[in-house]
Amino acid sequence: MSKYVKDLVSSYVAARVEGVQDALLVDMVGMTANETNVLRGELEEKGVSLMVIKNTLARRALKDTTLAPLFSTIGGSAALCWGCEDIVSLTKVVCTLADDKRFKDKFVVKCGVMDNDRMEADMVKQVSTWPSRTEQLSLLMGQILGPGSNLAAALLGPGSTVAGQIASKGEGEE
Repeated sequence: MSKYVKDLVSSYVAARVEGVQDALLVDMVGMTANETNVLRGELEEKGVSLMVIKNTLARRALKDTTLAPLFSTIGGSAALCWGCEDIVSLTKVVCTLADDKRFKDKFVVKCGVMDNDRMEADMVKQVSTWPSRTEQLSLLMGQILGPGSNLAAALLGPGSTVAGQIASKGEGEE
């Protein structure tokens, strides 16, 4: 491949992943065309982008980005996955598909990058067990609203009992 073509491909790759902070690198060696199409369709449904790229071209295109640590020790071709609302959701989607019997041993997580730090495959699996951003926000809201609802129930409970007793006494006298 000529230097001009390499520069074109590098600029295309850099433009495509511009603004991406977190991503995963997966191996897709051994997958048939049909399996790849099914996998790409499932990833697309879940908001995950997938780009297969040669390691040297990716290293060249992403050398000044937050994704550079992904390609520091990887050789050969690889597929770059990014998307979802956060890295936890991305790891959940990718790890679920990697464990799917249709793609087992053909779709393998190699590594990832989160907050400019490289994660090895075992760390990616560990991150996939964390609560996602949405789950974390719902837990936080429950913790914020929980004491207030308990206090409201404590204040309203005796008052409603007294009001019920007064109402029953008032109905009984007529």
